[in-house]
Amino acid sequence: QAQLVESGGGSVQAGGSLRLSCVVSGAASNTLSMAWFRQSLGKEREGVTACTGFSHVTPTTYADSVKGRFTISKDNAKNTLTLEMNSLKPEDTAMYYCAAVAGWLGPDSRLKGIAYMYWGQGTQVTVSS
Repeated sequence: QAQLVESGGGSVQAGGSLRLSCVVSGAASNTLSMAWFRQSLGKEREGVTACTGFSHVTPTTYADSVKGRFTISKDNAKNTLTLEMNSLKPEDTAMYYCAAVAGWLGPDSRLKGIAYMYWGQGTQVTVSS
């Protein structure tokens, strides 16, 4: 039974950077496929980026909207998933959620919320013009 706790959200100006963290307890992060999702008011939940797998092969996946700006990483020694967000845009404003599930996810599932069993409480990111 994994528990996820996000932190690092806040308010920044467009073009700025922010780093979100997700600490895992109750499970080893190296046994989990993990991802970041976000949801803006009035919009559908969106898969942002994923780090998939529990072996030495851990492919990453990015939504087109964040490619080149966001970077996902996982520190298994600290059981922590990190999202580095650069060149932030007002469109990035959303509640950001960390998600996880045991094992491997295929490419078609990695940015789909239904694939994930464990979810954090969310952390708000607000980007002003």
